Amino acid sequence: MTDETRTPTPIDTIADAWVDTLAELEPTLATYIGRDEYNDRYGDYSPEGHERLVAEGRKTLAALAAATPVDDIDAVTQDDVAREIQVAIELHDAKWNLRDLNVIASPAQDIRSVLDLMPTATTDDWTVIATRLKAVPGAIDGYITTLREGIAQGVVPARRQVEAVVTQIARYTEDGGFFASFAAEAAPAEGQLPASLARDLADNANAARVAYDELASFLGSDLAPRAGEDDAVGRELYAIHSRRFLGATIDLDETYEWGVEELARMVAEQESIADEIKAGASVEEAVAFLEQDDSRKLHGTDALQKWMQETSDRAVAELGRTHFDIPEPIRKLECMIAPTKEGGIYYTGPTDDFSRPGRMWWSVPEGVETFDTWRELTTVYHEGVPGHHLQIAQAVYNRAQLNSYRRLLGGTSGHAEGWALYAERLMEQLGYLDDPADRLGMLDGQRMRAARVVLDIGVHLGKDRPDGQGKWDADFALDFMLHNVNMPDEFVKFEVNRYLGWPGQAPSYKVGQRIWEQLRDEVAEREGASFSIKQFHKRALDIGGVGLDSLRKALSR
Repeated sequence: MTDETRTPTPIDTIADAWVDTLAELEPTLATYIGRDEYNDRYGDYSPEGHERLVAEGRKTLAALAAATPVDDIDAVTQDDVAREIQVAIELHDAKWNLRDLNVIASPAQDIRSVLDLMPTATTDDWTVIATRLKAVPGAIDGYITTLREGIAQGVVPARRQVEAVVTQIARYTEDGGFFASFAAEAAPAEGQLPASLARDLADNANAARVAYDELASFLGSDLAPRAGEDDAVGRELYAIHSRRFLGATIDLDETYEWGVEELARMVAEQESIADEIKAGASVEEAVAFLEQDDSRKLHGTDALQKWMQETSDRAVAELGRTHFDIPEPIRKLECMIAPTKEGGIYYTGPTDDFSRPGRMWWSVPEGVETFDTWRELTTVYHEGVPGHHLQIAQAVYNRAQLNSYRRLLGGTSGHAEGWALYAERLMEQLGYLDDPADRLGMLDGQRMRAARVVLDIGVHLGKDRPDGQGKWDADFALDFMLHNVNMPDEFVKFEVNRYLGWPGQAPSYKVGQRIWEQLRDEVAEREGASFSIKQFHKRALDIGGVGLDSLRKALSR
């Protein structure tokens, strides 16, 4: 990283303008990256809103094609922004927006979840929140219009996703659910809200609650009877999603076979460590043995949050002294319990000025009260340092060299999640997982990610099951996943529904790790005795978020 500020180029200007356009048309995205000027509203979720976004994308694509890079940074920007827009256009042409409904990353969740990221420190902040809550019904209306158009054109999501989202919405809108508690618990740091604002918040939160109930009613009565029976999206659409999440084109059939082999390797490695934990024990027996060890357990979400924060702070302090250059703004990482109970652990990056730091979120499923530290230690490294937080926050910090797109929006799941899995293995190599129990937990996660490669490609491409008993389907996918992970059934059921409704995303983690390792080995072979793993990491992360094909090109220059 250099302190020398780069003079913006025409391609930087195009990329920055594209960020401005996305922020205006997708205010939830603006909130995510810290562009607060649009925090009081939502974008247009109707078909017309989507058409406008695609039209702006085509204009930007044409401007990029007409521009000439002045240096390697420009070449990466031009390649990567164009790739991102092109994939979005392909998904538009495939009418994906008309069936965009799943349990984790569709407008059904995004309209609500953006409220988790809103500033809440002042009365003015809560005034903005009240205004955005008032806009929820309009956003929901636009989304319903889009899904209705999908029904009219016969382009619909799978029924399984529709029914699961109806269940999610019930948790949002029930008495004591998200909207009721969000308004009731509103309080700025400076004291109580004015009475008029408290009433507005309550009224607008209730209007949002009613709008979500209307969405649930539409999903149950109109969409569910017409939704698809098949969870699979098919090879052609899956290939687009795979490129979307990786930023790379892969051989799907070869990757499936590699996934089968990688899963077998993970199982063998787990079996070896199980024997270290308890002589002669199977993986299941070793897990059962560890689950009886109360010294490795946390009870309640307060204890979980405290342990996450302490573990993260220690990793930042120690790695910042030894293996990584971690600038001061990046050293703050907040560990949070998410306000929802849907399952999943995720990271949100800092705002451009670091006024909102990077955050690690844990959405704890209903009824889950105990947590095993041996199972989750690697998760803290995955989401924090040297995983997502180091990678994403470093790109944000590198403003002297990178335009706003490269700092805040660039990159793919394969780049980010692949790095995070790569980081887990790195922590093992650095001695942070020397305890066999902690290594078993890391391998449990690696095994899960390998299983997801096989499951996701298997289901969506309709491949033969590994047991030879027919084609992949949702029931076999659930059994397969339950057999390959040691997690609560509620979490596994949510995860499988996520894979079925979000094609190509889940494999991007393990496939991304594979590509990161391939790139490291390619650079090491090319540089020979002069190769430095520390310098490789610095050079790769300084590029910022990009697709993995763009990363390969940049590292080869």
